[in-house]
Amino acid sequence: MFRFTAPAPRALAASAAFILFAATATAQATSSTPTRSSRRQNANRQARIARNIADAYSHRWEVAGGGGFLRFRTGQNLQKISEVNFFMNANYQLSPTLGIVGDVRGFYGNANIPNLYVKNGVYSPQISEYTFMAGPQYRFYAKEKYTLSANAVAGVAMSKFGGDAKGLRSEDLGMWPDSNAKFAYSLSVIADYNIYNNLAVRVQPTYVGTTFGGTVQNNLGVQAGVVYRFGRQSKR
Repeated sequence: MFRFTAPAPRALAASAAFILFAATATAQATSSTPTRSSRRQNANRQARIARNIADAYSHRWEVAGGGGFLRFRTGQNLQKISEVNFFMNANYQLSPTLGIVGDVRGFYGNANIPNLYVKNGVYSPQISEYTFMAGPQYRFYAKEKYTLSANAVAGVAMSKFGGDAKGLRSEDLGMWPDSNAKFAYSLSVIADYNIYNNLAVRVQPTYVGTTFGGTVQNNLGVQAGVVYRFGRQSKR
């Protein structure tokens, strides 16, 4: 039979301890490598997002255009109708969050004239209104791919209610009188989805207040279109 000398157990114990230490160190190194890599990838991703946000919302100008619809009451005793509209605006950014916007809109539809007001066979005359407004626009939420803003604008509205009335005045048909300059105002919430940092699609629920006929018309609608950004805000 084999006999171990006295130092043999101590040598085996030392060898076992060394092997255990090496295995533990290797396991720790292996497990920590993906963590460091994930952290590095996440840091790079966050840095890229921050660069895109800074690039998208540091433009000096935003111009937008598109179309939509508005529910509009054509006269004191007439039903509301759905009008189609176009919009165009230009926004001068004072900072990444605050801008001054100039806004032009045109609305088109056909009034529904009840039998009580029908004259000369005019039942559904074409009508139109135009608004020219300006005011502040504030971006209150900004992410890499989308942003939320709100604006409050005021100005004047022009109308053409009697142009298709066959020589009658618009009031003869129960509609508001034609006007060249009546006070108008609007409140909107704006959602932009960025296709590129300088190009986005827009959806804009809107309230438009008009004052034809000496009364206030409360009109609700929605607009959709495209936004193009250009120029750069000055760096401080």
